[in-house]
Amino acid sequence: MGARGPALGLLLLLLCPAQVFSHSCVWYGECGIASGDKRYNCKYSGPPMLLPKDGYDLVQELCPGFFSDNISLCCDVQQLQTLKDNLQLPLQFLSRCPSCFYNLLNMFCELTCSPRQSEFLNVTATEDYFDPVINQTKTNVKELQYYVGESFANAMYNACRDVEAPSSNDKALGLLCGKDAKDCNATNWIEYMFNKDNGQAPFTITPIFSDLPAHGMKPMNNATKGCDESVDEVTGPCSCQDCSAVCGPEPKPPPPPVPWRILGLDAMYVIMWTTYMAFLLVFFGTFFAVWCYRKRYFVSEYTPIDSNIAFSVNARDKGEASCCDPLGAAFEGCLRRLFTQWGSFCVRNPGCVIFFSLVFIATCSSGLVFVQVTTNPVHLWSAPSSQARLEKEYFDTHFGPFFRTEQLIIRAPHTATHTYQPYPTETDVPFGPPLDIEILHQVLDLQTAIENISVSYNNETVSLQDICLAPLSPYNKNCTIMSVLNYFQNSHSTLDHKIGDDFYVYADYHTHFLYCVRAPASLNDTSLLHDPCLGTFGGPVFPWLVLGGYDDQNYSNATALVITFLVNNYYNNTEKLQRAQAWEREFINFVKNYKNPNLTISFTAERSIEDELNRESNSDIFTVVISYAVMFLYISIALGHIKSCSRLLVDSKISLGITGIFIVLSSVACSLGIFSYIGIPLTLIVIEVIPFLVLAIGVDNIFILVQTYQRDERLQGETLDQQLGRILGEVAPSMLLSSFSETVAFFLGNCSSNSTNPIGCAVLIDFLLQITCFVSLLGLDIKRQEKNRLDVLCCVRGAEDGTGIQASESCLFRFFKNSYSPLLLKDWMRPIVIAVFMGVLSFSIAVLNKVEIGLDQSLSVPDDSYVMDYFKSLSQYLHAGPPVYFVLEEGHNYTSLAGQNMVCGGVGCNSDSLVQQIFNAAELENYTRIGFAPSSWIDDYFDWIKPQSSCCRVYNNTDQFCNASVADPTCIRCRPLTPEGKQRPQGGDFMRFLPMFLSDNPNPKCGKGGHAAYGSAVNILGNDTSVGATYFMTYHTVLQTSADFIDAMRKARLIAGNITKTMSQEGSNHHVFPYSVFYVFYEQYLTIIDDTIFNLCVSLGAIFLVTVVLLGCELWSAVIMCVTIAMILVDMFGIMWLWGISLNAVSLVNLVMSCGISVEFCSHITRAFTVSAKGSRVERAEEALSHMGSSVFSGITLTKFGGIVVLAFAKSQIFQIFYFRMYLAMVLLGASHGLIFLPVLLSYIGPSINKAKSLATQERYQGTEREQLLNF
Repeated sequence: MGARGPALGLLLLLLCPAQVFSHSCVWYGECGIASGDKRYNCKYSGPPMLLPKDGYDLVQELCPGFFSDNISLCCDVQQLQTLKDNLQLPLQFLSRCPSCFYNLLNMFCELTCSPRQSEFLNVTATEDYFDPVINQTKTNVKELQYYVGESFANAMYNACRDVEAPSSNDKALGLLCGKDAKDCNATNWIEYMFNKDNGQAPFTITPIFSDLPAHGMKPMNNATKGCDESVDEVTGPCSCQDCSAVCGPEPKPPPPPVPWRILGLDAMYVIMWTTYMAFLLVFFGTFFAVWCYRKRYFVSEYTPIDSNIAFSVNARDKGEASCCDPLGAAFEGCLRRLFTQWGSFCVRNPGCVIFFSLVFIATCSSGLVFVQVTTNPVHLWSAPSSQARLEKEYFDTHFGPFFRTEQLIIRAPHTATHTYQPYPTETDVPFGPPLDIEILHQVLDLQTAIENISVSYNNETVSLQDICLAPLSPYNKNCTIMSVLNYFQNSHSTLDHKIGDDFYVYADYHTHFLYCVRAPASLNDTSLLHDPCLGTFGGPVFPWLVLGGYDDQNYSNATALVITFLVNNYYNNTEKLQRAQAWEREFINFVKNYKNPNLTISFTAERSIEDELNRESNSDIFTVVISYAVMFLYISIALGHIKSCSRLLVDSKISLGITGIFIVLSSVACSLGIFSYIGIPLTLIVIEVIPFLVLAIGVDNIFILVQTYQRDERLQGETLDQQLGRILGEVAPSMLLSSFSETVAFFLGNCSSNSTNPIGCAVLIDFLLQITCFVSLLGLDIKRQEKNRLDVLCCVRGAEDGTGIQASESCLFRFFKNSYSPLLLKDWMRPIVIAVFMGVLSFSIAVLNKVEIGLDQSLSVPDDSYVMDYFKSLSQYLHAGPPVYFVLEEGHNYTSLAGQNMVCGGVGCNSDSLVQQIFNAAELENYTRIGFAPSSWIDDYFDWIKPQSSCCRVYNNTDQFCNASVADPTCIRCRPLTPEGKQRPQGGDFMRFLPMFLSDNPNPKCGKGGHAAYGSAVNILGNDTSVGATYFMTYHTVLQTSADFIDAMRKARLIAGNITKTMSQEGSNHHVFPYSVFYVFYEQYLTIIDDTIFNLCVSLGAIFLVTVVLLGCELWSAVIMCVTIAMILVDMFGIMWLWGISLNAVSLVNLVMSCGISVEFCSHITRAFTVSAKGSRVERAEEALSHMGSSVFSGITLTKFGGIVVLAFAKSQIFQIFYFRMYLAMVLLGASHGLIFLPVLLSYIGPSINKAKSLATQERYQGTEREQLLNF
């Protein structure tokens, strides 16, 4: 025992120095002031000291590893309190990931309070300090070396690098590292936190990273927690959003669709080329075989018929009539007799018919006093029941309508790029031209001038302050201005603020800018300037919204500044809306007249496009008037049939042409009036287009009626009324066929597309007025002509020349009859026609799927518009797309843990929660077109309410909210610092503190206040008892083309659909939908192809049914006519592809119109072919083309062509593209198919002659000179 005693004593003696060394301090307590309210620590090299009881709570909160019964530390209570204050900023952003914040606390606790500080802390600089309170000199620790284990530093960084900052859509380290998050690593992050220039550290601490002992120091290398590990039994690991290690496999977008190719070429081209070649081979092979056979056994169609040849192709078919033939003949005869009697009545009683026609016109047109013209783009481009429209109304109702934007894109083309050299030795940073200090001052002057714009409206002055979006109002009435100058508080003095001496500039606006683009929500830039980055309106200014033309995320390279003024929009409040529009008008005038040689400005206001559309419409009124005047002049002159100069003023039909035009326009007025009576609103496009279309259709009928009379000869003993009745009986069925087909097609097209287009009504009324009023007027004009009275001046009688009215054929009719028709229907010409038209058809089918979808917004304004320049700058400079809101509809239970987990993105939240799915989508931005992680009010709320934070406090005597900036001892934390208090609030606690969060303004003590960021994002219901609808905002990527906008909306809806499906599987039956301001305009394009197919098929089907009925069950004739119209429509798509015309609502209306107009080109010739009594198909086709071709050509073709050519001079791009180009294509394709292809097709496969109709025709003309013509 005696031997063991000395040995034990020696051992204790040897161990004592080591024990003293391992439990000794380098400081204790606080001494002199370092800067501001920050103090140095007092140098102390003794053992740890016992902590007073009033510091136990702080130790348990900050450094629970040091907590025991008798706590001896190298820090006092004040140092612990200072540590807590300094950790508030990291706490707000890193506590989302408990293991990250645990490691950070570990490092700072060891630094501040560790009882073995001397192992890893080395004081390198001190100074004396006299404490006046105790009259004693102490020593300040001015510089310190902190030996940190390299593995500890890396582990801490790895646990924190993925942590998100939801309110700024960025990584949290971007706010805490002094660099962009992607440039941050373990060493420069820790170095920045310990640098006194960051505004937080009171003195310089130099970290030295090593895992091995060095210079007699043992690095602090405590155990760490990975972000995928739990800190304790209560807290789970970090979420996938904040820790990539806990995520599953990284989501990958599906591969893009493989182009359909054959032999390396576009499949559609190959298929259609092969099909066309096969068709030509079969067609010409068959043609050649038939030609050889006919050469041997048959005669030509144009040689005299030899009765000895039994099978001549021109031989008449004298067989018995089929079962359907009598029905068709009876129906034809019924229509003929009905119209004959009606025509005779109208000619005999012109006064009565005209009077009642005028009464009808006046009655219907009177409805125009009730006309409602829709100019709201939302109403123009979306149906009331459409998904986007319903979602927009839901959003507007619950969160207010999307704000109005006034935006400027500013460049400095005459200023050079300059280089900033950060102090002391960091890498040079290039700054773009608009970030020159002088340019920024000039831009600030411009911005301030715009803020000071005021306008008088209803005898009151309206300024930006009265209409702008001020999210913190009434506490802070500053307007929301998204501008880089808001980093400098919109102040010239802050912009000029710099710290330096005679030799160096340590910090200036460059320094502040570089910090703010990384931490836009910061209230202290942590440089020597200590200026805030947060905008004066209380919200962050994201760099991608205010800078343009930079590469990657090098914001300092920006070549453009973007300034956006946000103005309140108003839901069903016309008065307030007009006040905003009045200010916007003054804003536009101000910027237009603003002159600064150093700046180039592109700009727009919310009302700009609507203003430019109105200006465009007004500027093109003259062009449209000229177009109508050309058509009116042509109609008035072309209707006359002048046989001699002496009868020029007698035979002209100017007055008849004018009255015919009046009837057409009256039908338009009647249809618009009827719709106004019903209360259906109209659009300016409809009002402009209907007269153009109805004039084309109506004029064709007028030409057919008048020219048929001019070619007709009055029969022996026949009176004028009988003659005109007979003529109407001949042509009115054809007019009825075309007009009724178009009417039904337009009506059904309207029903299928949910539109309110009165074209069908106008066509029907036009037909009724033509067979009543116009027939009476034609009779009166003929009587005038027979009495040799002058046209227009009908009271004046012309000179008698003895010729009178004689039936004659016009030059155009003779050309069609004697030259054009025989040439077109020659044996060698017809195959060429078929080959050419089938080639065009094949090409059009090949490019059918290549027609672009959408409407380029730049087409909506004139070429000389200031908005056009803005659109160009928009696509060139902007880096962020429109904001998109994922709205969770009312009814979700946010107060339960399960309900919270379905939505949030932090610790314990579901891996497929709403926020997490949007976050995952942002990781695939090139595919999903979601550019950034969402701002999540619920995650920021959970961070704000944590008891470790100083954000959520209440007065202990009133239980009212106490802002973090208030220094009042009666303010206590909202929730206790217990395991239960550290959990998420549920039930009543959740709703108790949520209104406080949403009313809390951000301040330097708490940057998580939700007033500015989320004040409008959460609906609170029932006197703060439940949460209603909420949204989670992010941004689309840059969207430039219509295809981009359409794809962005489609992908956002896909994401929202997945979220809804996931939540429904977990018990929530509430819907999530995306909303962005452009969705309501682009939704139509999601179904435009289906809508186009459906509308055109419905129109064709209607035409087919009407044609079958009105042709007397001529099924094959209806098929041939509809096939020809279908070819015209397909060829229209080929023209659209060649001419760069996209498929959208405007072009779809034009396609439906072309379907209707094509009836005019095809129906008259088809019917003339079916009623022809000639022997062969070629002869019947020739007769039909001769008699109807000239009227169709001189009527609709030349009339429309003259009016359309004038539209080429319109300033409006919409007029040039969608009216001039499409109307021209419509007329040329219609005329070519109706006057070239259709007769040739009928000559090949036209229906056989209706024998019953042929017999009826022969019986009707038996004994007259017409019988000879029939038998020729």
